[in-house]
Amino acid sequence: MDRLNSSPVVTVAGHVCLDLLPEIKGCTPVEPGKLIESGSVAFSTGGAVANTGIALHKLGVSSLLVGKIGDDYFGEILLNQLSKDGVKSVQKMCVTPKGQTSYSIVLSQPGIDRTFIHCAGVNDTFSKFDIDYEALKDTKVFHFGYPPLMKNMYENQGDELFQILYEIKKREITVSLDMALPDPESEAGRASWKGILKKCLPMVDVFMPNIEEILYMMDRSLFIEIQQNGLQCIKPEHLTRIGDELLEMGAAIIGLKLGENGLYIRTTQSMDRLKRIGKAIPENTSSWLGRELVVPCFEVEEVGTTGAGDCTIAGFLGGMVQSFSLDETIRLAVGVGACNVEGSDATSTIPSMEKVQQRIKGKWRTKAIKLDMSKWISNTTEEMWLGPKNLNPMGETQIDDETRTM
Repeated sequence: MDRLNSSPVVTVAGHVCLDLLPEIKGCTPVEPGKLIESGSVAFSTGGAVANTGIALHKLGVSSLLVGKIGDDYFGEILLNQLSKDGVKSVQKMCVTPKGQTSYSIVLSQPGIDRTFIHCAGVNDTFSKFDIDYEALKDTKVFHFGYPPLMKNMYENQGDELFQILYEIKKREITVSLDMALPDPESEAGRASWKGILKKCLPMVDVFMPNIEEILYMMDRSLFIEIQQNGLQCIKPEHLTRIGDELLEMGAAIIGLKLGENGLYIRTTQSMDRLKRIGKAIPENTSSWLGRELVVPCFEVEEVGTTGAGDCTIAGFLGGMVQSFSLDETIRLAVGVGACNVEGSDATSTIPSMEKVQQRIKGKWRTKAIKLDMSKWISNTTEEMWLGPKNLNPMGETQIDDETRTM
């Protein structure tokens, strides 16, 4: 596929880090006082900037990577890794003299949950001054990822994050935002995330957190329940309620990543708000207006889930800048996410956009949704579920008591 534009079409900014993955031999738990035998160590780029940016590049969407690293050995390795993925020519990384590049040591042993040792490094000092706004002149979408892992983004009620998004919106660029789940005991976990969202979402056009992240920020009691009992606690009415609240806060398009249950999409019913999306506004706005639906995951042999959410977002944004319909964009998003889990890392199994579309058009089987969808309409032709807030092109609700069906 030819690049959509020789200049970056999507800018991906925010959290970036270097992952160190030592090969730990055997199943002896990592405990104080023990010598654990290790093999070789692998280096991998991590964070939203690398995961979403590289996935977009592999899909054929020109992307600009904006992050902050230190002028150190880890920073040099990270830049080299990005170069191997072919995105060096469109990097706009801020290198801080004597700064510490963010890194994670991932301890993964057979049969034992992974342990992460993480250093935020200069991600904590990322600010509006680390962005070259002149370099964004050809950007249609600006995506910012993982503010809960960046201290400057959640201090002072998220004022720095708001300032960044405000500067981007002044340039009529479509703004996309993703979150991360903070440690509840950390400073980030104690931040007033609902207040931060109320401040920032009027500047956000596409908001795509996963369900656990948004429940932690919006409904702590339900978050605790799913932590204890699993995602089966989620009901479709929870999705509708959260969608209502986020649209009321100002976002235009909501995407909640539901893990194995697929992707929930909710869009504004206001044509005026939809038209204020900016440069990536869809050509066929009617297909994006007043929608509520869930699209299931595609069936694949799962190897790993690292970066699955970031790649799902890459598929969604890739569809937007191609002016796909909403239905096409959503299927592309879950298709790219499915390709991701076929590999152990974040991006090595992401193919071209054409190949993803070929799999989708080739009757790629979907997984059953493990939610009670009895009050939603099953659209078997399009393989998606339509919710009670889904509107038809005439602006009338598609579901009433007589038309509800399995």
